[in-house]
Amino acid sequence: MAKNLVIVESPAKAKTIEKFLGKDYQVESSYGHIADLPSKEIGVDVLNGFKPKYEVSPDKKALVKKLRDLSKSAETVWLASDEDREGEAIAWHLAEELKLDKSKTKRIVFHEITKTAILKAIENPRSINYDLVNAQQARRVLDRLVGYELSPVLWKKVRSGLSAGRVQSVSVRLIVERERDITNFKAEATYSITAEFTNEAGKTFKAKLPKNFATKQEAHDFLNKNIGSQYKVADLETKPAKKSPAAPFTTSTLQQEAARKLYLPVGVTMMLAQRLYEAGLITYMRTDSVNLSNDAMAAAEAEIIRSYGKEFSKRRTYNTKSKGAQEAHEAIRPTDMSQHTVNIDRDQARLYDLIWKRTLASQMSDAELERTNVKIEANNHKEIFTASGEVLMFEGFLKVYLEGHDDDDEEQEGMLPALKVSERLVNNYITATERFTRPSARYTEASLVKKLEELGIGRPSTYAPTISTIISRNYVEKGNFEGQQRKFSQLTLKSSTIAEQELNENVGSDKGKLVPTDIGTIVNDFLVNHFDTILDYNFTAKVEQDFDEIASGNEDWTKMMSNFYDHFHPNVVDVEKNAERESGERILGTDPKTGKPVSVRLGKFGPMAQIGEPDDEVKQFASLLPEQNIGTISLEEALGLFMLPKNLGEYNGEEVEVNNGRFGPYVRFGKMFISLPKGEDPLDVTLERAQELINEKQQADAPIGTYKNEPIQKGVGRFGPFIKWNGMFINVSKKYNFDKLSQSDLVELIEDKLQKEVDKVIHNWEDEGIKVEKARWGRSVILKGKLKIELNKDVDASKLTLDQVKVMVAEKTPAKKAAAPKKAAAKKTTVKKK
Repeated sequence: MAKNLVIVESPAKAKTIEKFLGKDYQVESSYGHIADLPSKEIGVDVLNGFKPKYEVSPDKKALVKKLRDLSKSAETVWLASDEDREGEAIAWHLAEELKLDKSKTKRIVFHEITKTAILKAIENPRSINYDLVNAQQARRVLDRLVGYELSPVLWKKVRSGLSAGRVQSVSVRLIVERERDITNFKAEATYSITAEFTNEAGKTFKAKLPKNFATKQEAHDFLNKNIGSQYKVADLETKPAKKSPAAPFTTSTLQQEAARKLYLPVGVTMMLAQRLYEAGLITYMRTDSVNLSNDAMAAAEAEIIRSYGKEFSKRRTYNTKSKGAQEAHEAIRPTDMSQHTVNIDRDQARLYDLIWKRTLASQMSDAELERTNVKIEANNHKEIFTASGEVLMFEGFLKVYLEGHDDDDEEQEGMLPALKVSERLVNNYITATERFTRPSARYTEASLVKKLEELGIGRPSTYAPTISTIISRNYVEKGNFEGQQRKFSQLTLKSSTIAEQELNENVGSDKGKLVPTDIGTIVNDFLVNHFDTILDYNFTAKVEQDFDEIASGNEDWTKMMSNFYDHFHPNVVDVEKNAERESGERILGTDPKTGKPVSVRLGKFGPMAQIGEPDDEVKQFASLLPEQNIGTISLEEALGLFMLPKNLGEYNGEEVEVNNGRFGPYVRFGKMFISLPKGEDPLDVTLERAQELINEKQQADAPIGTYKNEPIQKGVGRFGPFIKWNGMFINVSKKYNFDKLSQSDLVELIEDKLQKEVDKVIHNWEDEGIKVEKARWGRSVILKGKLKIELNKDVDASKLTLDQVKVMVAEKTPAKKAAAPKKAAAKKTTVKKK
């Protein structure tokens, strides 16, 4: 038995640390927190100092027993969880639940998993920092109180199954308000002027007029002034300029840049960074500091000089601007500056490359430029054209890296030909192009993180789970706006003649941006109306500052909780008792046929339109189409929904109709249901169009071969081409010619899929009807009937026993409800029109 027991929070981290310690050290993992608040009750005693009721989850009890036994036989126990508040709380729970002897327990922290860092940490142990623990407890308890008290109010006043959270609700508010800004935005048109000139050496370049014209007539009048004009260079200014590198990565800037350059979602970026950290390749990835240690700067300097030359090196220190940043931490950087690339998983390697380049560039020389500004005048009017360009004189940090930008329209200055003052220029043409103002862009995951950080809301560890939560709870979704065509006018002066043409541009195309759903908007409006304090940006930021004060030992966490709860709880009670039920209802106008009001609201099965008064015994209902929204649908669009279902006639002896269902519009042909292509209006579908869709469906469903006497079909779905066999859908990769799949291709695809199905099964207890299988992202899942339990990625599913799994299944199986007494038949009846 080893003399020293080292406990970390992840097996990957344990595996890396084991390489640096000798045989006297045994490294074990706690697989994250071993204790937490209970899942089925609030778990906070608000009457006794907000004392939390922590408990060990059933799936961790065997692990806790193992660690307790190991700790009893060890001479020293080293608690080596991460150095942030979360890690401190894990260390504290270990000390409490394992009942560790304080005299033989040591807490160690390190910012990187390298041999030097680990040995240095062991030489400099400390005790558990209870200020950090209390800051984590304050966050956990406050968020539990907010969630557990607000969510039941939403169930009663909006819809069952909803939830609220301190940071998640503020995030949804940002997205809802941005969407309303976009909806209410009125575009204004102006005319921008661009000219092309040729200099005496025959080189062409473009120049602009620094102002726009408000109307087409003003633009036309300006072009008229330029008929027969002569031009020359009025002024020429050339001056040196510099560009400086961006600071090393913090958590939020890494998330933003990985989204811009690598197109990675925030959650995936953090998962990849976690793996790089646990493998000892980068420093700790949850940080809001841009500091680099002296050792790191020296290592960067040495590598820059070795790889690029001394003139490319410049030591730099950066100041963190975010509120409450922990300056004792370091920025995210490679642990070994000389390691340019890593031979691992492709996405991890790409993220490492980004971190390496950003870190090295931060310690490199400025890029030196020569910037030229030119003014061009005409002989017969006073308007001045301007052009600018730059020449890179010395690459500096640009040799390695240039920071990305969220602004898609940012123009890069190009190069200008050699010009001189008073040089005569020939005008080739001048255009006046109609341009429309645009609303603020919808948030991406990265720009939302940036906004939350600017407001001081949340912390590095909260951004990824917050975004994941609001998407998984269907408050927000990734939009897929194809955009629409908009006409614009362009006037061109060429050869003393002004010509006009009408052009088209696609506007509103916004794929992958964050858009609020109907339920997200309704929940947001209810919370803003009744819990304005919780949804206030400044309040949410102030709470983060309070957590920082607790972590610094300057504030008592229970007092902070009391101050919050004394105002929050009475508000909850009042709203639960007195607030009206919220459905997001909008009155759109009047039905011309019946004279009754037309409204839209949230119904039991989603957003719906209604014709009728609230007290009418008979009403008409229709579901909104997937692309329609309660907040923006028009009266005309709503009335169109009541024209469905629409009978189109007969085809091959079967009735054909078009209708709208829960999953969107479709054509029904006998017992066959065919979804309409995205964006196709069901009211525009004719019998001829329906026949096309029916024929395509029948052709797609026709067998293309057999395997073991079962037919094989093929099709194209939302995830690409696939084949279907025996109820199984199998994706077809690009290595196959999908249009010409051979029998051997089909057999190979099916047998590969069957083998994968076998390989992913970890346990199969057939008598109990329980399976444990591999899932995505390195996780595992327990399956029993319709019950699905996703396991933490740190859980080694191969070591689970049937008894452990049965306990977990019992915990997650909902209790059967007693049959409700039958109610008297309702007096009012409704007619639902589908």
